[in-house]
Amino acid sequence: MRHRIAFAFAIAVLTPMLVCSEGEGGAEAGQIQTSTRGIEISSLPSQRVPGPSQTDGTYTARIVVATAVRRRPGGSAVKWVARTKTKWSGGGQKLMVLGSRQVGGESWLKVRLPIRPNRSAGWLPRNRVVLGHSPCFILIDLSQRRLRLYRAGRMANTWRVVVGAPPTPTPRGLFALYDRVPQADPHGFIGPWAVPLTAHSRQLRSFDGGPGLVALHGRDGASLLDPLGTAASHGCVRMSNGRIRAVAATSMGTAVRIQR
Repeated sequence: MRHRIAFAFAIAVLTPMLVCSEGEGGAEAGQIQTSTRGIEISSLPSQRVPGPSQTDGTYTARIVVATAVRRRPGGSAVKWVARTKTKWSGGGQKLMVLGSRQVGGESWLKVRLPIRPNRSAGWLPRNRVVLGHSPCFILIDLSQRRLRLYRAGRMANTWRVVVGAPPTPTPRGLFALYDRVPQADPHGFIGPWAVPLTAHSRQLRSFDGGPGLVALHGRDGASLLDPLGTAASHGCVRMSNGRIRAVAATSMGTAVRIQR
């Protein structure tokens, strides 16, 4: 978060550098469709869905019908409305699954929400989503200023990043990749891609016309003045343009744990 993200409302064709994207498909109810990129499950209502882990990756919920997210499973109080498209790019919306529960014979999923306060969560009916699985888990270590990408429990890659400066630190917690936004100027401050998280700055309620959203993004132009491995941003995590392309190819909803 330093210069405004130039949001483009169309998704560019991704490069072949697929890291942890899911296999999309029309699986019949109760079937599992597999591919080298991951799996997408259309129903299996009796199966317990675990939360994300470094070992097992992340389950995701792709919204197929606009759905009220409840404060508790089976409850009436609405916390948020999950629509089929994301706000920024207009791409399909996937939310990270934190767990599941059966209430009154109905299966509910607990999901991370992209709203304030950070770590907000709510419950939605399982029959309103397509359940998917990303084999990946991203760990960002603020003290080491490193991002580590795990795939199927093994560290697939690690690289240095720029994290938030002391007055505007990158928030800690368990978040998720929320959207992928190609930049109008791939050689601008942010580089070719911005990947917003379900995280917001605690210090900045708004920034440069935006809501203080924290993103992973590339670096070019003036941002190259801050070397990789430093703490210099307004809360976002910057990385080389080759790395952000790999992150943008990762399935949205994949878990991102930020820790010190």
